[in-house]
This record gives sequence, structure tokens and C-alpha cells, in this order.
Amino acid sequence: MKINGVQKQCPDNLTVSAMLEQEGYAREGVAVELNMEIVTKDAYDTTVLQENDVIEVVKFMGGG
Repeated sequence: MKINGVQKQCPDNLTVSAMLEQEGYAREGVAVELNMEIVTKDAYDTTVLQENDVIEVVKFMGGG
């Protein structure tokens, strides 16, 4: 799988939630795009990633 342009190993049965934890992202502060489609937060625990998936994780930034 590719996360934000970097090729990574994809362990079996890796969910979006587990990938976020593994990569050090806070679940509440990000949006996840999987193969050019947004994954809803309620699907993070049930969406299983595959070896050829392309994932973009976008962190929300505050400020003014």
C-alpha cells in the first residue's frame, strides 16, 4: 500500500483505524482518502486495507 506517497507493507487484516495508529495519527484530527474516495470515520474500524491501495491522510490544522 502507499500512504501519502510512501510505499509501505500491508499486514493482513489491517483496518484504517489500525493503520492510523501504526502511522502515529490521531483518529479525530484527520481525513482519510482510500483510492480517491473519502472513508467515513464510522467505517475506519471495518475498512480493511489491501496491498495495492493508495491512501492519503490529511491532518486538520487550526489557526488564523
